[in-house]
Amino acid sequence: MGEVPGRDDPRRRIPRTDAVLADPRMAEVVGGVGRIAAKAAVAAAQQRAREGRIRPEEVVAAAVSALTTGPRRVINATGVLVHTNLGRAPLSPAAIEAVGAAAGCTDVEFDLVTGERARRGRTAMSALAAALPEAEDVHVVNNNAAALVLAATVLAAGREIVISRGEMVAIGDGFRLPDLLESTGARLREVGTTNRTCVRDYAEAIGPDTGFVLKVHPSNFRVEGFTAAASVAELSALPVPVVVDVGSGLLAPEPLLPDEPDARTALRSGAALVTASGDKLLGGPQAGLILGQAGLVHRLRRHPLARALRVDKLTLAALEATLRSEPPVRLALHTDLPTLTRRAHH
Repeated sequence: MGEVPGRDDPRRRIPRTDAVLADPRMAEVVGGVGRIAAKAAVAAAQQRAREGRIRPEEVVAAAVSALTTGPRRVINATGVLVHTNLGRAPLSPAAIEAVGAAAGCTDVEFDLVTGERARRGRTAMSALAAALPEAEDVHVVNNNAAALVLAATVLAAGREIVISRGEMVAIGDGFRLPDLLESTGARLREVGTTNRTCVRDYAEAIGPDTGFVLKVHPSNFRVEGFTAAASVAELSALPVPVVVDVGSGLLAPEPLLPDEPDARTALRSGAALVTASGDKLLGGPQAGLILGQAGLVHRLRRHPLARALRVDKLTLAALEATLRSEPPVRLALHTDLPTLTRRAHH
């Protein structure tokens, strides 16, 4: 027989199923999901309370949360400008409007003048190219990890990628950059040490099997003290392409973020390709930006894997509108402290 809760045991306060279902908060969602699904959610919440994972007073809220369909709007009061768990960058009103317009039939891959097939997302690509004239050509895939996978597949499958030990980062949800790159068939040639890697370390590792040199911005950690890192300008003098992952999606230098690398500076310093995210400091939808030399971008675009990584029309519409407007992330970054204080008090 199971253990019988004592008189003071908090499990005695777990509400009955009929009481939970009668709660006004539950009534709002039961109609949309049905009584069977609602009872299952209540039972699961009650079990969590028995196990001590939630308090008995939280059973109703837990059941409602389990039944709520779709993402719920929240206020980002974390102090983190681009919060991964809160969806990263909020879209601008212009981007939201563009997504609504693109939800129907559009000319995403069609020339309305000639009646012929056209380059997919050509206006979004034009907007991206205009925002970064230093890039000879541009391409967009579904996220920054995909951009790196595509580059590694095309340029280094069966070959080596030279990378500093200090830049072998782990990204969100337990994924590690080395695992991501090696999944393409590329081999990683680690150089330098965790805290110091100079251009000579890269130069000595380059050989006939080198596909490219990869420089990664370690955005989620910092090494201080006795450190050294080769610059993009130094690496660009090497006889192989240099691919730079700036990560955050910053297209140009931002005075308020002096330590954050940007695509413009990397390209001007000689990077062959730059990859970046669309939904961080750029302030747009999730996307992987590929920027750089026309010949290399063309090779990536024409590879069969590019089809599997392509973005949909809604992403293209949101990206173009973001590039042509002022996204909330940038506005928030430039909001002064007195304004933030007044906003918090109201």
